[in-house]
Amino acid sequence: MVSRKDGIRRRGEFLSPPLCGFLGKAALAALLLLTSLAPLASASAATAAVPTTAAASAASVTEDWTAPLSTRGRWIVDADGDRFKLRSGNWHGASGTWNGSGSTDDDAGHHAGENSGRIPLGLDRAPVAEIVAGFREIGVNSVRLPFSNEMVHDSRPVTDDAVAANPALRGRTPLQVYDTVVGELTGAGLAVILNNHTNTTRWCCGVDGNERWNTSQSVQTWEDDWLFMARRYKDNQRVVGADLYNEVRRNVWDDPNWGLGDDHDWFAASQRVGDRILTEANANLLIVVEGINWTGIPVDGFAHGRPTLEPVRNLSHTLVDSGKLVYSAHFYDYTGPNHSGATGTGETTDSRYRDFSPAELIDVLNRQAFFVTAEQDRHFTAPVWISEFGVGGREETNAKARAWFENFVDHLIRTDADFAYWPLVGWHENRRGNGWALLHWDSAGRRMGVYDGDDWRAAAWSRLVGAAGRTGRVAPVTEWSMLSPDHGDFIASRRMRALPDFDSGARKAVCPDGQRLLGLAHTGNRGLCSDVTTGPLAAAGGGPEVVKDERYVAPGGDWASGYTKLQCADGRFVSGYSVRGAAVSGVLCAVAPAGVITAGTGGRTVWFDRGDNRGAAPKGGDFASGRYKGQCADDEYVAGVAYTGRLGSSRTPDALLCRKLR
Repeated sequence: MVSRKDGIRRRGEFLSPPLCGFLGKAALAALLLLTSLAPLASASAATAAVPTTAAASAASVTEDWTAPLSTRGRWIVDADGDRFKLRSGNWHGASGTWNGSGSTDDDAGHHAGENSGRIPLGLDRAPVAEIVAGFREIGVNSVRLPFSNEMVHDSRPVTDDAVAANPALRGRTPLQVYDTVVGELTGAGLAVILNNHTNTTRWCCGVDGNERWNTSQSVQTWEDDWLFMARRYKDNQRVVGADLYNEVRRNVWDDPNWGLGDDHDWFAASQRVGDRILTEANANLLIVVEGINWTGIPVDGFAHGRPTLEPVRNLSHTLVDSGKLVYSAHFYDYTGPNHSGATGTGETTDSRYRDFSPAELIDVLNRQAFFVTAEQDRHFTAPVWISEFGVGGREETNAKARAWFENFVDHLIRTDADFAYWPLVGWHENRRGNGWALLHWDSAGRRMGVYDGDDWRAAAWSRLVGAAGRTGRVAPVTEWSMLSPDHGDFIASRRMRALPDFDSGARKAVCPDGQRLLGLAHTGNRGLCSDVTTGPLAAAGGGPEVVKDERYVAPGGDWASGYTKLQCADGRFVSGYSVRGAAVSGVLCAVAPAGVITAGTGGRTVWFDRGDNRGAAPKGGDFASGRYKGQCADDEYVAGVAYTGRLGSSRTPDALLCRKLR
């Protein structure tokens, strides 16, 4: 979100007199401030063409992978378990290039004068096969392909001018053109990540009606559109991911949030639609969740900032299928952790990313995003895909912007990060124009690229796509998962989703299939699951049992005297629980595979009603920040949960019965 002189409309140009009158002075002031927020996804374009040796080497292995993709810890892997690094670029246009005022037919009304015609940019200037071949030449193995919800429903044929270089696409709808582009990309061996960029088909990302997944449409429409798109490409296994929404940010009145349970809760919305995609549409897709892009009013003295992925440390997603979650973040030089990217109104005294020294930049980047991959054995550990970054090309004269790009590329290489440059395709005339793209075509179809000899970014791009990094097989890793039934059911088990409600009226939390409960919070209802030591626990014969009383506490086996003990039968382990308000209501006991757990009355009591009790070096991370927590050891399982119903107690969990695995 910014005002830039390379084509992004400035703040006041979004306002019409009727809108000003309707909003009133207070709302108008807020809108004036917010419309200055810089479109991160919109930053512009970049430049590329004839590959260097490094880029050619990277391109040569483009097809050497087996779909579908999944994750192991911080790594994305293919179906053979080999690391697949997303060396991606963004091919924008289908989500819209219109700036929001003037005629959509007038190129001047589109970002940087580049009118995509509601389809991926450049199809008026070059055959789609030529464009795709250009991607491979510069070392790209995957493409983030933005679309809008409006595009999904748009029945108007594209104009002949929009597909002048691809006459076979005349008369098709934008979605049908999108289909063709997907087919060309995957047919060339490239992976495609579908990206829901906007609600409406227009340039992103100020106060434009596209701030949230449900700003200009209902949540139901958003979810239905995702199921439609996921099913549409289900048979094409090189369509590997669903990037759920782009740059969630504040509108005039309200901020998005991460976990409050309302209709602005991006954590809850992305968790729900991600699970729906996997269970109802396409279980092969990676689910890509971007952090929050902006909250607050960008004025000194008011709270404001770019949360990015920082909330993930305290509240992370647990999908029904482990190994499908990827987090993403965007970084541009002219924005900052507390800077909107604006110049003039909406510009604060906060530092932009380009203002930081290399060491300071590393610290900020790690705090905002890269910790998710750097810290292992945490509930939040996952791949991070930097799905947008970029900088101006030939005509970029800002020394700080150039230095930032070099430093940022260094950090991508240092961390062996997955990435996607914004954007791949742009226009040029006489080698001038919006210079961000890596590949440019003019109106006569002549291509200009990053390797044409006059683009300062060429060396950095070559370093990035040719950088050494982890390759080969990635061994299976221990899974750690957070349960957060804060505002409703949190059932991460496919098996339990297929069974009747096991505690009607209560909020239920269940570990993913193959994992067992290892930790609970004294208050707040959070839990921690894992398959540590055992590996995934295969489903054993016999259904799960809900326990709400002390029927399985054997005589002489009182492990929490004076407390009510919800204990599983021998041969079972706790895989979930239910709560009513703050109170624990029941435990869900799953049958353990033969030979996995000990039988009998042994075990130890872990109390956590007056402080944390998680062992000397607990794994999994802080799954209930600010709350007391109890956790069994890595070689144990939870066999029971105790609470007290005495006067003044909220019947919250106070102790765990931890028993040894075999």
